[in-house]
Amino acid sequence: MKDDDKIKKIVWTGLLTAMVAVGTMIRVPYPMANGYLNAGDAIVMVSAFLLTPWCGAFAAGVGSALTDFLYGMAIYAPATLVIKGCMALAAGAILRALRDKKPIFPAILACTAATVILFAGYFGYELLIFGWGGAIADLVPNLLQGAFGTAAGTALFYALMRIPYVREHF
Repeated sequence: MKDDDKIKKIVWTGLLTAMVAVGTMIRVPYPMANGYLNAGDAIVMVSAFLLTPWCGAFAAGVGSALTDFLYGMAIYAPATLVIKGCMALAAGAILRALRDKKPIFPAILACTAATVILFAGYFGYELLIFGWGGAIADLVPNLLQGAFGTAAGTALFYALMRIPYVREHF
């Protein structure tokens, strides 16, 4: 890899890390269980799809965990770092392994795998920290967040792939 390519990879990883953090801060409330959706998972998926799987994992994990710290939810930061990183790592690897000229199915499959990781990861963490009541209380909100991230991330990825620069360089 040329030095110029390394610099671009670092810059894009840093940019997407910041975008994941900001996207996670954008919260749309819904009435059930005082829950909310955030745009962070859509950017997590875009990071997974545009960057290498490991760079996408870094951007997803660090960006999301940073938001946990900034919002006073530091108890979730270690789990978020690992869960969001694993989501991006798996999604990026799946998309690259199954990609063809029209990768809609691989993108949906990759996002679905990431949602399973989100769902299982937070359920396990909340079970460990809060017990059965806390873990069960967040099942539906986590499922909704995963579904939103899948739909928004896939749509955003396809919108970005229509841009010639993105298509040529990613």
